[in-house]
Amino acid sequence: MQIFWQSVGFGFVTASVLAISAVGLSLQFGITNYINFAYGDFMALGAFFTYVLNSEVFHLNIWIALVVGSLAMGVFAVLINHVIFSPFARRFKKTFYVLIVTFGLSLILLNLEYSIWGADVRFFQMPLAKVMHIGPLLLTRYQLIVMAIAVALMLGVHAMLKTTRLGKSMRAMADNTTLAMTSGIDTRAITTITWFLSGTLAGVSGTVLGITEGNLTPASGELFLFVIFAAVIVGGVGSIYGAMAGALLIGLATEISAAFINPAYKLDTAFVILICTLLLRPSGLFARPGKA
Repeated sequence: MQIFWQSVGFGFVTASVLAISAVGLSLQFGITNYINFAYGDFMALGAFFTYVLNSEVFHLNIWIALVVGSLAMGVFAVLINHVIFSPFARRFKKTFYVLIVTFGLSLILLNLEYSIWGADVRFFQMPLAKVMHIGPLLLTRYQLIVMAIAVALMLGVHAMLKTTRLGKSMRAMADNTTLAMTSGIDTRAITTITWFLSGTLAGVSGTVLGITEGNLTPASGELFLFVIFAAVIVGGVGSIYGAMAGALLIGLATEISAAFINPAYKLDTAFVILICTLLLRPSGLFARPGKA
């Protein structure tokens, strides 16, 4: 029974990391209408930005480095969109061509990270954290902070979408970009802001993934990308709230399954849930057509 409750705790931590990354990916998809297969590499690059600030150059506190590194990743995502994605999207109307570009960018970023930081496992400079009892759960202080960050970001995204002019404009673009443009919405500005938010969330999720796993490599984001896609698809592609719910479901399911099967196969649980969802409800469990 103790192993079960430990798995539940790990499940909430994994779900927190998943929620941040899945919401970032869903925001970008809702506005651009294409999936960024380089998102895992965005996560890893954002984590390495934090690593440089925390461990290599400035030796900043990990949480300060997290904020600065993630914002830098947001700026980088905006530049990538302006230099690469937007020109291809304007030239080729079919999203298939842009998807191919995201695959190519993924390979470029992965090899760039390997060329700069190598294949060695890296570690953030952080004091050792003691394990604490939270009811039946066993969690470290860092895991609790990661969960708090995820909750704060989810509430922030919810408030932005529901109460701000920016959020309403983003929802309008997700429904119908052409109609939003004719209604006077500056779609280019909204797209730029969305890429900044998506890139920042990628940086945050990549860093907290490195914190929870205790190590960082250039391939960390790519290895986690499948689980992110599972959460997004199960929740409903393009649905922000579906991404949150899908992240909670997949995060808990993968970690709890590790209490009953070989932990090496826990990610297969996400694959089984994904297949069942595609067979029974292809649009996702929480999808609302045309809604962000």
